[in-house]
Amino acid sequence: MKKVLAIGLAASLAACQNNYLSGDTSAHSVLPQGVNLIEEVKRQGDEIVIPYKKYQLANGLTVIIHEDKSDPLAHVDVTYHVGSAREQIGNSGFAHFFEHMMFQGSENVGDEEHFKIVSESGGTLNGTTNTDRTNYFQTVPVNQLEKMLWLEADRMGFLLDAVTQEKFEVQRETVKNERGQRIDNRPYGRLSETMSAALYPEGHPYSWPVIGYTEDLNRVDVNDLKKFFLRWYGPNNATLTIGGAVDPIKTMTLVNKYFGSIPRGPEVIDAKKPSVTLNDDRYVSFEDNVTLPLVFMTFPTVHARHEDEPALDILAEILGGGKTSILYKNLVKNGLAVESQVYHRCQELACTFNMLALPNPAAGKSLADLESVIRASFSEFEQRGVREDDLLKVKAKLESSAIFGLQSVEGKVSQLAFFETFAGTPNYIGKNIKRYNDVTKEDVVRAYNQYLKNKHAVIVSVVPKGQPDAVAKTDNFSIPQRNIPERTQVKMSNLDTRRATDSFDRSEQPIADANPLVNVPAYWETQLSNGIKVLGSQSQETPTTSILIKIQGGHFAEPVDKAGLANLTADLLNESTTARTNEDMSLELQKLGSDVRIYARDETINILVSSLSKNLDETLALVEEKLVKPAFNDIDFNRLKSQIIQGIQHARKDDNALANEAWSKLLYGDSIAGIPATGSVDSVSKLTVADVRDFYNNYVKPQDAELIVVSDLPQSEINKSLNRLTYWTGKGKSFNRTFKPVSFDPQSVYIVNKDKAAQSVIRIGKPSLKRDFTGEFYKSDLMNFNLGGAFNSRINLNLREDKGYTYGARSQFRASKNSGHYQVGANVRADATDKSFIEFEKELRAYRNHGMTNEELEFMRKAVGQRDARSYETPNQKLRFLGNILEYDLPANFTQKQAEIIQNTSLAELNSLAEKHLDIDTMAKLVVGDVESLKPQFEELGYKVKVIDLDK
Repeated sequence: MKKVLAIGLAASLAACQNNYLSGDTSAHSVLPQGVNLIEEVKRQGDEIVIPYKKYQLANGLTVIIHEDKSDPLAHVDVTYHVGSAREQIGNSGFAHFFEHMMFQGSENVGDEEHFKIVSESGGTLNGTTNTDRTNYFQTVPVNQLEKMLWLEADRMGFLLDAVTQEKFEVQRETVKNERGQRIDNRPYGRLSETMSAALYPEGHPYSWPVIGYTEDLNRVDVNDLKKFFLRWYGPNNATLTIGGAVDPIKTMTLVNKYFGSIPRGPEVIDAKKPSVTLNDDRYVSFEDNVTLPLVFMTFPTVHARHEDEPALDILAEILGGGKTSILYKNLVKNGLAVESQVYHRCQELACTFNMLALPNPAAGKSLADLESVIRASFSEFEQRGVREDDLLKVKAKLESSAIFGLQSVEGKVSQLAFFETFAGTPNYIGKNIKRYNDVTKEDVVRAYNQYLKNKHAVIVSVVPKGQPDAVAKTDNFSIPQRNIPERTQVKMSNLDTRRATDSFDRSEQPIADANPLVNVPAYWETQLSNGIKVLGSQSQETPTTSILIKIQGGHFAEPVDKAGLANLTADLLNESTTARTNEDMSLELQKLGSDVRIYARDETINILVSSLSKNLDETLALVEEKLVKPAFNDIDFNRLKSQIIQGIQHARKDDNALANEAWSKLLYGDSIAGIPATGSVDSVSKLTVADVRDFYNNYVKPQDAELIVVSDLPQSEINKSLNRLTYWTGKGKSFNRTFKPVSFDPQSVYIVNKDKAAQSVIRIGKPSLKRDFTGEFYKSDLMNFNLGGAFNSRINLNLREDKGYTYGARSQFRASKNSGHYQVGANVRADATDKSFIEFEKELRAYRNHGMTNEELEFMRKAVGQRDARSYETPNQKLRFLGNILEYDLPANFTQKQAEIIQNTSLAELNSLAEKHLDIDTMAKLVVGDVESLKPQFEELGYKVKVIDLDK
């Protein structure tokens, strides 16, 4: 459950908040009949608030509107107060299943048209389901707002006649694929549902998984789903939240037009919050396809927005929140575990206090040993108590998170919708702030004594297959067999359907006004005295500064026999300096509410800095310290090296990681480009501290580094702050950035074996174009859009929507400045691997031979041509945009050139690019899956089969 907190930022935030007005519409306009203004919240002074107006329609629909004219966007969110907790025993997964069905067309929106309409409007969309709510949301250029309201209203009020058994069957397969990809075929994927089934009694709303059990999905038909919709999807159980460059009165007129006539649904009352009490510790376990065992401990606590929730959140931070926490010290720093976590997860009806750890094999400790350390850490907390810094760092961290969460209209709309749904008012941010500000040391200790000390827990052990004795303790609890009531057949004739009566033709799709003017971010350039190239932009929406530094020297700068060196060096730069331990460094950053992350890419070491602008100088002082005073001590080195090795071994159990590794090897062989950036177990095992120091001395230098900054501060202040980095000097060595692809056999299917895999990963492609922004790469990307670059692309509609083979399929040109490749692929059902491969082959051949249609060309032009309105909204989006300008030396008007290319490139030219680049007979074919079953299938298709052994 999302937590929002901001402390002490009011003055600076108020100074940066643009107060755009659309005129005093309340004085000159009248709300439509049947619409009531419930409340209006404005910023009165320096308080923390998201201004809004709250309305209610006669049918009970709650509407919240937030004006934000910083960008020509509109974000629309419809949240229904129904999740998996509202399902009946034996009907698990219905809420999530219906999320899928809501995208399959409605009475006035054709099959598979919903995604297409939003995409060609230049928008993005999605839906999510959790235990307590389901939401649907779109971000579009503001001229497309009416169309989005029409879409949402049509599926709220006119869905059921369009829901067919055929659509139901396809989406049931899609949901099964999603479960396979996210749970059944994923290491530790069944942990959450195992924990919930062991913690909650049978029939408790949280005792089954959100995605549901496969046997429940198999048991029902389309009428069961329609019954669920009619019970929970009424306007009186929904909140419509709209934010962006909108006029409230005009918007409410449209809302009332499209939603006002939809009949009210059954009344909905708040669900009960049943408490959970454990009389004994419950030990349960299961075997999984994992390398490392895991122990997970959970205690039942309160429920969301309970008075003790903030104290428990802070307790979780003290026990396991980062490098200053007790469990980090007792488990990770000393090498007993490769990872530990503590978090307090809150949902509407119940919260749990959770702790987990994965042992470091080098330490020789068992899950039982780790459980003992966790329990001993409780005693340590009792002796240690709560310190002032514990409260300060948590509150600063949450303050920073809250401010950064206000950088997008989506972020603000999401908060308003969330608080209205669960707190009964959108105006809850101030109350939430106060809840955390009021927490005292005594509150945290009391929460510990009340909910953790001497209390019982569920302890789940996840152990590698064939190692049942590795559990923390022998199971003393068995998850009860599910008692499924006898199913009653639901007949359509017995459903109490509702239908709106309108005075207009809903089948007419609204016509959008002219596209809004999109202003590309203005920027400035300079260069620091130590050779760092700087590109900056001012963005005054929030009092924050985001910086990305790209140092020339990454994975490609490593010798092959030292693969993983750049990654390890970057990780160590996140650790101790000669002036501070990593705990001290972490504490200083936490107290500032700042985040500094250093990581390796193929050609660069990147430093991503996020800071409140008021703390920028102090944050940059710590960045400078990391860069010029790294400790590279043996303790940090050995711990991180061990963690990386365990991560590499863990990745061998993940089918997507296997596919990534094999794909690089297939295209680039034994060069450094063909080896994972993390390296291999062999290469990382041989690395020394001296290797790290050499790499640092050779490459971590400022000359020719690139620094991109987006801040509310003016250039003069930014330049002054950046001068601190000029104490860092030197020029790094050059290195090879281009690699000749190796030969492969296009008539062979290369298979990486994963025994008894529930899904297979398919990759088809070849080395291709380097990245550009107005040349052949850019045009080829436009060409690919209808084949595999959008939800409504040919391959996704075929494999997901028509066949139900996959959760999603796509194709893309992936490239950097120096290399690139084309790739088609998906994670598919194991039993449909060969069928999926055949469909990929058909689609590639058809697209290459016949090209896209005129209708597809028009769709691409609309979808790609209008999406710029949402390309520069947040600081991180601006960082990416400006980073490309700096790295590729792009002219200031390159986006205008792109717009011309989109509109003027002919169908013939795009289709000639398809013919040139999409010859499947020249492409590599890779599959990760069960070789025993797959080999004869591909041989039957006429391919030779070659097995790739990634350990050789």
